[in-house]
Amino acid sequence: MEKITLLQTILLVVGASLIALFIGYLIRKHIAEAKITSAEEAAKKILADSIKEADAKKREVLLEAKEEVHRMRADLDNELRERRQEQQRIDKRLIQKEESLDRKLENCEKREESLQQKENHLRKQEEKAEELHQKQLVELQRLSGLSRDEARDMLLQNVEKEIRHETAQLIRDIEAQAKLEADKKAREIISQSIQRCAADHVAETTVSVVNLPSDEMKGRIIGREGRNIRSLETMTGIDLIIDDTPEAVIISGFDPVRREVARLALEKLIADGRIHPGRIEEMVTRAQKEVDTQIREEGEQATFDSGVHGVHPELVKLLGRLKFRTSYGQNVLKHSLEVCHLAGIMAAELGADVKIAKRAGLLHDIGKAVDHEVEGPHITIGGDLAKKYRETPEVIHAIVAHHGDIEAETIEAVLVQAADAISAARPGARRETLEAYIKRLEKLENIADSFNGVDKSYAIQAGREIRIIVKPERIDDVMSTQMARDIVKRIEGELDYPGQIKVTVIRETRAVEYAR
Repeated sequence: MEKITLLQTILLVVGASLIALFIGYLIRKHIAEAKITSAEEAAKKILADSIKEADAKKREVLLEAKEEVHRMRADLDNELRERRQEQQRIDKRLIQKEESLDRKLENCEKREESLQQKENHLRKQEEKAEELHQKQLVELQRLSGLSRDEARDMLLQNVEKEIRHETAQLIRDIEAQAKLEADKKAREIISQSIQRCAADHVAETTVSVVNLPSDEMKGRIIGREGRNIRSLETMTGIDLIIDDTPEAVIISGFDPVRREVARLALEKLIADGRIHPGRIEEMVTRAQKEVDTQIREEGEQATFDSGVHGVHPELVKLLGRLKFRTSYGQNVLKHSLEVCHLAGIMAAELGADVKIAKRAGLLHDIGKAVDHEVEGPHITIGGDLAKKYRETPEVIHAIVAHHGDIEAETIEAVLVQAADAISAARPGARRETLEAYIKRLEKLENIADSFNGVDKSYAIQAGREIRIIVKPERIDDVMSTQMARDIVKRIEGELDYPGQIKVTVIRETRAVEYAR
C-alpha cells in the first residue's frame, strides 16, 4: 500500500510538473506573441512615418528643383535678351560702317574722276608749254646767236660761281654756329669743372729762409775760417747766403729736395746748438731720412686724394718729390692733383674713361721730378718713366701729348691737355718775369701785323687774347675767317705760352655822310 501511495505521489508530482511546464509554455508563448505583435505594430508605425517623411522630403526636393529650374530659365532668358541686344547694336554699327564706306567709296570715285580730268588737263598744258618752250628756245638762239649747248654752258658757269659763293657763305655760317655751340658747351663743362675743383695756389720761390734766435748764431754757422758753412754747402749741394738780414739765413738752390734737406738740417743744428762738421754730417743724414719719408708720404697721400690706385711705388716716390718742385712759381704736385681732378670731371661729363683721364692727369708732369738729373724735356722723361713702370699705352700717350708736341689720339689725352692749360692759366697760379711777358706780347702783335690786310692789332687780357682790325676793302668775311686760322697756326708754331690765346679778327665797314 505504501508503494502504491509513493508511486501515486511521484506520478502526481510529475503530472503537476508537466502541467506547470505546459502552463508556463503557454504563458511564455502568449507573452512572446504579444511582444511580436507590439514590435510589428511599432515597425509598421516607423515604416509609415518613414514613408510620410520620405514623401515630404520628395515634395521639398521637387519644389527646390522646380525653383532652381525656374531661376536658371530666368537667367538664361536674361542672357539671351542681353546677347540679342548686343547683336542688334553690333549689326547697327556694321550697317553704319557699311553706309560710311559706301559714301567714302563714292567720294573716292568722284575724286578719282576729278583727278583724271585734271591730269588730262595738265597733260595738255604740258604739251602746250613744251611747244612754247621749243619756240622760245629757237627764238632765243636766233636773237642771241648762241647755240643751246653754248647757252647752257654759260648758264652753268654763272650758276657755279653763285653756288660757290653761297657754299662758302653757308660753310662759314655753319662753322660759326658749330663753333658757337661747341664753345658754349665747352665753357659749361670747363666752368663746372673749375667750380667743382677749386684749388689754392701759392707762388713759391727757389729760396728758403731760416730764422735765427739771434745774429750771434750767424758766426757759429760760418764757423772758424768758414769750415761749418763750407761743410754744410758741400753735403747738401746748396748755397747759404748770410748777409745783413737780421736774424735770418737764406738758403738758395734750384734743387728743391736738397734745399729742403738743408733747411731741416740747419734748423736742427740751430735747435741743438752744437755746430761743427761732425754734427753737421749727422744732422744732414737725419734730415735726408726725414725728407725721404715725407716724400713717400706725400706721394701716397696724393694717390689717395686723387683716387688713383695701383701706382708703382717708384712712381709714388717721384710724385712725392713734386711736392718740392715748382714751375713758374706753381707747386707741381698741387698742379698735378688739380689736373687729375679737372680731367676726371670733364671725362665724366663727356662719357670718356674717367680712370685713364685721372691717372694720366696725376702723372702728366712726373718727368719734372727728375728733369734736373736726366737730359731731355720732361714730357719725354715722363713717358719713359711711365713705360718703365708699366703704365697703360693710353696713359703714356696722354703724358707725352699733353703739351701738343705730338697729336692727341684719344679724348683722354685732349682732356689732360685742357686740364693742364686750365690749371696753369688760373690767375695767380703762375708768374713770369716782366721782360718775358713784354716780349711775348710784342711777338704776338708782330705775328698779327705780318699778315696782309691787317690795319691794327692789340694784345689784351694779359696776352690771353689778340684782336685784329683788318681793312674791309681788302679782306672780306670769308677771308677774315681764314686769316684767323692762319694766325692761330703761326702763334702755335712760334710762341711758347701757358694756357690758350684767343684770336679775334674784326672787319668793319662804315658809311659816313654829313647833312648841311
